[in-house]
Amino acid sequence: MVVIRPARPSDLAPLVEIYNHYVEHALVPFDTEPASPESRTPWFESFSDTGPHRLLVAYSGQRVLGCAYSSPYRSHPAFAETVELGIYLAPGHRGQGVGSALYSSLLGRLSSAKVHLAVAAIALPNQASVGLHCKFGFTRVGVFDEYATKRGAYISSLWLQRRL
Repeated sequence: MVVIRPARPSDLAPLVEIYNHYVEHALVPFDTEPASPESRTPWFESFSDTGPHRLLVAYSGQRVLGCAYSSPYRSHPAFAETVELGIYLAPGHRGQGVGSALYSSLLGRLSSAKVHLAVAAIALPNQASVGLHCKFGFTRVGVFDEYATKRGAYISSLWLQRRL
């Protein structure tokens, strides 16, 4: 059984392990070197159990299966009611409903926060993530074409949005 809850300090190390899998094997995140729990602590501590910036964890038994979060879109005050969503799932747990459970819970919790717009960027190609976002009512805004590089490859990202 998958349980979704706000992140706890004991989740940091397994979340860093999941994050590092993507650093080493995927186009996103755009980091090129693995992180440590110490280097990810400021990110982890930027979330709250209330308000617009949240970090939720999916777990089963004692195993962390992934996370979804809403972070500030930009630091300017004009963007205070806009959040950027992110999601990472442990290897082997994609396509099993964990991402949907995380987003359902996150979006439900954000409905009571002062959030007007959620945005998400998806490095292409990633049809699974595009499908997940579309399932939750995100609409396409546009593509930043070849705006980043990682491992010698140019990366394009699809941007999506959803009003809350």
